[in-house]
Amino acid sequence: MPIDAPPTAEPAADCARCPRLAAWRTELQHRQPGWFNAPVPPFGDSDAWLAIVGLAPGLKGANRTGRAFTGDGSGAMLFQVLAQHGLTRGDYGGAAGDGLGLDGAIIVNAVRCVPPANRPALSEIRSCRPYLLGPLAGLPRLRAIVALGHVAHDAVVAALGGRRSDFRFAHGADHEIAGVALIDSYHCSRYNQNTGRLTYNMLWQAFQRAVAHRAATGPCSTKNIAPLPSDGRERA
Repeated sequence: MPIDAPPTAEPAADCARCPRLAAWRTELQHRQPGWFNAPVPPFGDSDAWLAIVGLAPGLKGANRTGRAFTGDGSGAMLFQVLAQHGLTRGDYGGAAGDGLGLDGAIIVNAVRCVPPANRPALSEIRSCRPYLLGPLAGLPRLRAIVALGHVAHDAVVAALGGRRSDFRFAHGADHEIAGVALIDSYHCSRYNQNTGRLTYNMLWQAFQRAVAHRAATGPCSTKNIAPLPSDGRERA
């Protein structure tokens, strides 16, 4: 179901809406001139039925490579899960030029610029809201959103006009907001993976819920979805 919102232009490379983030970005441009060091654009299918919302670019991941969830420890698990659900083309190689593409899915971050210590301020999340809502509103076939983490969940709820008290974050929770399914998952950060807070199977199941929702609300092929391991072992 399309989201009713006016179109929003992408942020400029030198976006100054958030002074703290702009200053940090400028510092990084001097430290690492070969990195992307700019607002990271959405990545994926412009006609997607599924939107994946993350927190913000990782310092040595998307901020370095210019592509969401690419170049650090968070991307390998995410893109493997997406591949298992038939949502990718090509293989993930950890670089923006690896040939990977998404089919039926798109990734957008709640905050487009890398924040110091990976912690955006609430004011920065609010300032970046148009750049979250714009891409979501530009998806006429949008059926489901997977929010990776509490911050991403709250950002989606606010962008779509909901109240946080009506939509509580919990891993595996399903909500309906603005005619779209919102499915929660812990973030696939390397920290969450290493501590066991998020396993491969947990993330797989969150995306399976999105696929199941699409199947229940309209034509959907699930022939390319690989099942979870029957022996209970986690996938790498």
